[in-house]
Amino acid sequence: QVQLVESGGGLVQPGGSLRLSCAASGNIYSINAMGWYRQAPGKERDLVATISSGGSQIYSDSVKGRFTISRDNAENTVWLQMNSLKPEDTAVYYCYGDVMTWLTDLEVRGGEYWGKGTLVTVSS
Repeated sequence: QVQLVESGGGLVQPGGSLRLSCAASGNIYSINAMGWYRQAPGKERDLVATISSGGSQIYSDSVKGRFTISRDNAENTVWLQMNSLKPEDTAVYYCYGDVMTWLTDLEVRGGEYWGKGTLVTVSS
């Protein structure tokens, strides 16, 4: 019913930059928070950054000052600009959205949706 599709991952050298994109589509009424999580090999999935529909942002301490999250509400798209990348940023990055979808012509319901992930590898 709702699909989130990430793009922009790849291989980058330490100190480099990447920009991830995530576009949501489907039977969408509105999207509240959108954001990014990441999961490194052998580790749990952790929050990277979130942004509310009003633009309020939250970052994990490990990426503050290096990553910037932004979104376009009209396009249901969220981006993650990643600068000064470090090897420890290597992970699969997942987009998520707190999405309100049409249940009927008059009713909506909320749900959390995830993309399939995009791999970011930081290595020389």
